[in-house]
Amino acid sequence: MILIIREPASAEQLTQMAEQFRSNFIKLAVDIAREVLAGGGELHADCEQVLLEDGSQQADIWGADWHPETRTVTLESLINIRPRQQNFSMEVQDPALCARIEKIVRRLLEVN
Repeated sequence: MILIIREPASAEQLTQMAEQFRSNFIKLAVDIAREVLAGGGELHADCEQVLLEDGSQQADIWGADWHPETRTVTLESLINIRPRQQNFSMEVQDPALCARIEKIVRRLLEVN
């Protein structure tokens, strides 16, 4: 189930998004301009599409994964290959952009 998260997620929302991969991780697309994310799809591109339909701009959306058990964020996705934006690999290469994405993910998904 793909959900758009605009405010800190509830435990129920995290459970719904984690169903795709049996709680091991949640695939995400993170809009760094709007500071929202979509999570729970089979592919990062599925989450990206939901954000695009919600009004996000493709240049602002980056792929990430949230690992609830270890509370870690990984930034590797096919949607991150963007030569026009100077990102030539699946991993986000700009440290400042990595920090920005991680901050958004933690604010929205890290249940205390």
